[in-house]
Amino acid sequence: MAAKESAAPPLNDVDIVHLAQRKQPSNSHQQSNVSLPQFLLSPHSHKDLLSYLHSRAASPSPSSAVCEYVISLLSLISLSPGTPTVCSLLSSLLSSYTQLFPSLPHDSNSLRAIKIFNTLLIHVPLEDLKLVIDLAASDLSGVVSVDDAQLFDLLPQCFELIRNAEEKGGDYVNSVVDKILDSKWSKGFLLKMVSIAKEFSFLDKTRGNEFLEKVFVGIKTVDLMDLPSLVYQLLVLASKGFNKREIIEGIVYFFGSESGSKMASTVRQVEGTVLLHVNFAVKQDPSLGKEVMGLVKSDLRAFNHFTVAVLLSVSRVRRFSESSMAVLKTALLTAYRDYKFTKECKWIPDDIKGEYLKSVKVVEKSVLRAVNESNYGREHMVPSILQFGFILLESVGEVNCKELGNSNGLLGIQELGIQMLKTLFEVHDIARNEIIEQIKFRILSLKPELSRPILRLLCYLIQCYPYPMMEHIPRLKELLDYFTFMDGKIASYLVSALLPLIRFSRDLRDYAILVVRKAVFRREDTVRVAATNSIIELILAEKQPNGDGLFSLQDSSSQASCSQQADIPCSMGGDLFQELSALLQRCLYQQAKVKQVVYQGLVKLVLADPAIGGLVFDFLLPHFLQFFKEGPDVQLGVSSCIKSENGKVLIQEPLDCLLSCISWILLLQTHGKTDKLLDSIGACFGFSLSQENEDGRNMSTKVFSGAFLKIRKFLRNANLEDILGQTHDASSAAVHEEKRKCSALILSGVIEVVLNTVAMDLEKAADQKVELEKEIMQFVDRHDSLAKEASTSRQSNACKRPNLRATAKDATDDIDSGNPQLIQEHSFFLATSSIYQLLLIALKLYSSESSDIEATSQNHSQSSSSKTSKSCFKIISFALNASLHHVKSSAAVGNEGPMKKLIYGEINMLGPPLLRLTVLLKPGSNVATSQRKNESKAKKDAEERKELLLLALFCLKEMITVSLCGSCLTHLLENLLSVPELEHADLHDECGQASEIDDQVIKNKELFVQKYLKPLLTDLMKLSAFRTVEILCDIMLMIGHKLPCKWRNSHGAWAIHMCKTNNTANSSIAKSMVRLAINLSSPPTDLLVAQEMLKELLRFIGPNNSDLSQVSEYLVVNQSTTIAIAYCLLQITDTVIIDMDWSTKKLKAASQVAQKTIHHNQNGEHNLGFTFEEIVYSRVKAVVEVLSSFVLMSLKDNQAEHFLRLTARFYKNLALISKLKIAPKGQKQLLPSLQFQKLVELTCKELTVPLYNFVAEMQQAQQENANSKGMINKIKRENKCIPELIFQIEDYEKHLIRLSKATKMNLLKHAKRSTCRDFKILDPTTTNVVGQDVPNNVGNDNDNDNENENENERCSDSEDGNNDGNGLDKVLSHEGESESDAVEDDGASVPTVKGVKRSRIVHDSDDDR
Repeated sequence: MAAKESAAPPLNDVDIVHLAQRKQPSNSHQQSNVSLPQFLLSPHSHKDLLSYLHSRAASPSPSSAVCEYVISLLSLISLSPGTPTVCSLLSSLLSSYTQLFPSLPHDSNSLRAIKIFNTLLIHVPLEDLKLVIDLAASDLSGVVSVDDAQLFDLLPQCFELIRNAEEKGGDYVNSVVDKILDSKWSKGFLLKMVSIAKEFSFLDKTRGNEFLEKVFVGIKTVDLMDLPSLVYQLLVLASKGFNKREIIEGIVYFFGSESGSKMASTVRQVEGTVLLHVNFAVKQDPSLGKEVMGLVKSDLRAFNHFTVAVLLSVSRVRRFSESSMAVLKTALLTAYRDYKFTKECKWIPDDIKGEYLKSVKVVEKSVLRAVNESNYGREHMVPSILQFGFILLESVGEVNCKELGNSNGLLGIQELGIQMLKTLFEVHDIARNEIIEQIKFRILSLKPELSRPILRLLCYLIQCYPYPMMEHIPRLKELLDYFTFMDGKIASYLVSALLPLIRFSRDLRDYAILVVRKAVFRREDTVRVAATNSIIELILAEKQPNGDGLFSLQDSSSQASCSQQADIPCSMGGDLFQELSALLQRCLYQQAKVKQVVYQGLVKLVLADPAIGGLVFDFLLPHFLQFFKEGPDVQLGVSSCIKSENGKVLIQEPLDCLLSCISWILLLQTHGKTDKLLDSIGACFGFSLSQENEDGRNMSTKVFSGAFLKIRKFLRNANLEDILGQTHDASSAAVHEEKRKCSALILSGVIEVVLNTVAMDLEKAADQKVELEKEIMQFVDRHDSLAKEASTSRQSNACKRPNLRATAKDATDDIDSGNPQLIQEHSFFLATSSIYQLLLIALKLYSSESSDIEATSQNHSQSSSSKTSKSCFKIISFALNASLHHVKSSAAVGNEGPMKKLIYGEINMLGPPLLRLTVLLKPGSNVATSQRKNESKAKKDAEERKELLLLALFCLKEMITVSLCGSCLTHLLENLLSVPELEHADLHDECGQASEIDDQVIKNKELFVQKYLKPLLTDLMKLSAFRTVEILCDIMLMIGHKLPCKWRNSHGAWAIHMCKTNNTANSSIAKSMVRLAINLSSPPTDLLVAQEMLKELLRFIGPNNSDLSQVSEYLVVNQSTTIAIAYCLLQITDTVIIDMDWSTKKLKAASQVAQKTIHHNQNGEHNLGFTFEEIVYSRVKAVVEVLSSFVLMSLKDNQAEHFLRLTARFYKNLALISKLKIAPKGQKQLLPSLQFQKLVELTCKELTVPLYNFVAEMQQAQQENANSKGMINKIKRENKCIPELIFQIEDYEKHLIRLSKATKMNLLKHAKRSTCRDFKILDPTTTNVVGQDVPNNVGNDNDNDNENENENERCSDSEDGNNDGNGLDKVLSHEGESESDAVEDDGASVPTVKGVKRSRIVHDSDDDR
């Protein structure tokens, strides 16, 4: 045999290649018959075979030469890999190739060789495998590209073989992995490691996190074109269960960071590809989608533009379509709510407020950016974007973002949704049809308040993209078909939204006219009103100049197609009013509501084009002459304006509205007359107006002008009783009385119209002012008489318009309820300038009254003085009521427009006369003290003056409220500061400091408070004018909340001083001042003041309230005000606990974030979170101290119940805070902070222990008064709140027990075992039976209260006592069937008393006594 081997001819490398080619088996059957040549089986030939490898490596083209030889040799080895000599050859060849690999070219040839090596690794000895691994991992610095790391394809198989073959193979593998993780990775090596990591199933959580950390640190250096494949490999890795959350976080944070946005034009395409990979991965593994949504839910900081894009992409997977949208919506709403809360919360520091503002801005920008980039390979997201945009528009009502929309550059939910859909409409043609279809569907299906944002979107689309919208006119026509089935306001808004497009398309205009023409004849009043509004809007659209409308876009827009441009020349020639005049004439024979809309619309038409006034007068003249008869005596047909149907009296013709319309048109014609007159209207018919036409038109104007003057004279001189008596007929007395009231109501409105005209004449008059003022006073006197006549009409069906003489509360309630008719009718009657003149007359009369009264008193003549005073009060009352209604209605009218400017103008001009009138009406003023009348008359005048002062202050409050909403408070305050300031010696220094403020806005607010509010408040408190004090406190709070902390605190200190120095017995004043003092004080001063006041309250309603000789520190706290102040402090504490609800949720979110690994720098955020936590603990501690004072009081009835409920909510928050301190399983438990320990100690000692006594005393009082009236209901209510309170306390202590065990720290050393666990409704006759069970258990409670017992034993026993928590609801429920309870630490149970008859009295359980 040896001779044969020595005789075997040697083979060179070429022979081996040829031999491998010849011996290549053609099928599996031939493989068993193939034998290797003896030269390869000889161990002496290995050296020669390896030398061929080195010689080929030194050739000019080593890549193909080495690859050809190695593959040939491996193919021969694979024929008999189990032969020992062949295994030795395989190991040597693998080792040599590994050593040569760095010097060889790395290409597809080398990759083929490594793949074949990988199939034969199972035959390589373990020591040789380790040698190969060590060689590959010895020097990673040479690995630059992915091809340089081809050798690492062998690692997964090698690791698996070593781990399975050796007991300690896992240690070796882990050491190699640690060495690789500790080395520096190039981008090529990173790509290779990610591609093979899916086969490293042995990696634990820690090494997996280290691996991902290396990946996401090095991913920043990876080429953009390699990112999609890298992300795909990571998603494959995550789908195999490898650290899913960490992989998703890393991908989201990288692409969402600024570093991931380099080369924006290219990276968007890359991101689009990545999103497709994510979408595909989620389809294959739905758990990845859950991880994405869980990431956004748990941490809002993960919200960026790429997160939004991922969620929108994932939503295309049917399984996640709804949940993805819900997560996006929740994240947005949470950001808005958090910012709104922190903005208004005064105990949160400015830096934390800035973080929440930054967060909501990031959320808005992220959403907009995701939508703006939707055309870069992300077309699959378009349906999701469309759906989400409409979801936002439907969510407008969930967060009130009106004030956020204009503050700090925020858009708000509504504007954000509109911007999304506008961008989608502009960028994606394929989405336009669906957007219009969704608009149509949602307008028809949603409630009116939800469909308004959709209509606003439609309006924006028409205004911004008129030419593309022309393609969708058929769908808009379909929408118009439902006009008569819509809500009236929505139908009107729809036509208004379509107006810009109607100017482009005659077809759409004609169709809209056809629709509203049909709607006019509908039976429903709301539909008729909407149709009439739409007719007016269509005519007004014709009057708008082309340059101001969308025609200005014709030249610049390039979007119009030829077919669109063919329909654009829509003639708007000015004949639409005449074309629709017949339809408007039909409206004049319908209900009063419809007529009011017509009259208001005609004024708008003349305001838009004064030259059309003649046509309008021609239109109105026949209708007007039905109610105005001219002859020897003027006849005003008030009786024909009223009709009775089925015993009900209705106003058929709003004559006051008609006359108001005529008066405004006369005024506008006077100011708007031009030389060209009606030439523009005549041109549209192709002829010029003749002199006869002009004369005829001027004649109608003269008729109305003369008629109005005659009506004015008639109302001044006529006997009103004669006019009201015209309604007498054969009907019943009740119907006759109702008709008189309606007539009085109409006449009062007519007088207001005349007053408006006279006041405007007075404003322009150079002389005859005295006569005009007298005329105004006469009309006010007549209006007062008519108001008394119609005073009971508010309960009548005929009442269409409340009287201006109504109280301020009634007027504000009507307007707050959103009564549009009230606003429509009254907004025409008195303009701002007219009310201003009325206020000036009132000031003049009231100021001059002092001298008149003094003169008449010297002559002992009281009749003229009484008459003057009565007339003065009437005009003041009328002017104040008109001002109040005017201010309230101005806020309800809406956007700025010509009509609002005409009626309301500069409404802030009413401020100075209102303030001057307030100062004059104040008791103690020069005018008020100069009156010398008999006692009864003086008392009556004083009461009326108080009512007027209250009304004046209410007007000022409403003006400030409206100005705050409209962001024009500064201008109003500038006007108010022009009024001479009130003299007050104590405030001169503070006014001087305020005058030095640089910021004009803050300066105006501060000066107004110092010069007017504080002096008024000081004086009125002395007079015990409680209602005026309440209004002044409200005004001061509104302005104080807008001041910086420094100035707000100064006013809070002033209010505290007032509470200390003013002894008032009026509970309303005391409550207002306490609320002012606490709300204007910044934390922690606010709750410190509350604690001090509670200590004073304890002297009166505490356990020891007999000694009241000591002077109180707060004089406002006395026997008369204790109940009101206690209630006020309970309300303030309630608001603080509401703040705790929010802050506890934020602590929970911060805790969840801190317990996980996030791949970006969080140091600053952790510090901020720690600061926030300490602030919350400090606030909670202050609440504990406040509640600890309440628990010592003898609260009665509702106050006690309120206290128990808010205390239960407080303990619920404490339980959650304690639970958050417990580390989750697998996490390191941290010791609670010192401040938390102090909080727990304070709560146990100062609140929990006294609280049990409070409950026991309250129940004892119930038992003593069991038969009193109302006690049964109180027992039922408290049977719900007391068990809830005890449950929350024990839940809180349960978490403290768990935390004590985890930290080896006794947090319950000051706690006391609950003594109010059982609540049984027992019969008094069986009380003694129950009482027999007491001695068996008393000792156990005493043992449990021993504070010196072993710490671990106490924690263990306490937790054992809480193991019955699952049944706790049954124990604490007043409806529980079982009375058993195992609560003792030693395992003893309370004997059960069965068959006990229940009574209406709540007793403590036996073991509690």
